[in-house]
Order: sequence, then structure tokens, then C-alpha cells
Amino acid sequence: QVQLVESGGGLVQPGGSLRLSCQLAGDIFSSYEMWWHRQAPGKQRELVAGIDAIGRATHYADSVKGRFTISRDNVNAMLYLQMNSLNSEDTAVYFCRARNWRAGDDYWGKGTLVTVSS
Repeated sequence: QVQLVESGGGLVQPGGSLRLSCQLAGDIFSSYEMWWHRQAPGKQRELVAGIDAIGRATHYADSVKGRFTISRDNVNAMLYLQMNSLNSEDTAVYFCRARNWRAGDDYWGKGTLVTVSS
């Protein structure tokens, strides 16, 4: 069974940086497109960034373009989200997601909380 475990969340001041990590266990990491989503208090979950299975193509929400960078390490089955120039609107629970279109698999982690506050 596939498990996704996020880490790296915490409290950061406006303008600061954090790097989130997500480890996949239980299957071949390179079989999956990987995504970061987030859900702010009282709001719907939204897509933040995505990366294809081999790390060649990336996608970002307009709200994070130029500030966030998604990357992956297929050797160690790790997904990352480098977040810079954070502001209060980035406060949310961040979720890691793994999708294998061909197999119809779709897995979510439990999330890690990012709080941007002075």
C-alpha cells in the first residue's frame, strides 16, 4: 500500500522560506506524477504545483509562480517544495499527492501545516 508522508512545515515569518518534503513508500516512485496541494482555513483545497514522473515538466498555480519550486528525487523517492517569499496567504495545510493515470491510482498524504505570521 502506498504511503505519502509530508514534513517540513512550521511557523515562518513573512518573507521567509521553507522547504517541504514528501516521501513515498510502497511503490515505484517514478511511476507517479507528483503534486502539492494546499488548503487554507475555511477554503477549498487548491493545486499548488505539479511535476511529471521524470521531473522534466512542472506546473504552478499563478499565486506561487516565481516563489515556489517543485522538484523530485526519483532515487530516494522524495518530492520537494521550496517556498520562498512567503506571505500570510500561503498559510495552509500542504498535501502531497501521487497520481498514476495508467493504473488509476491516486494517493494523498495527511498534510503538513505551514503558518506564515510575524
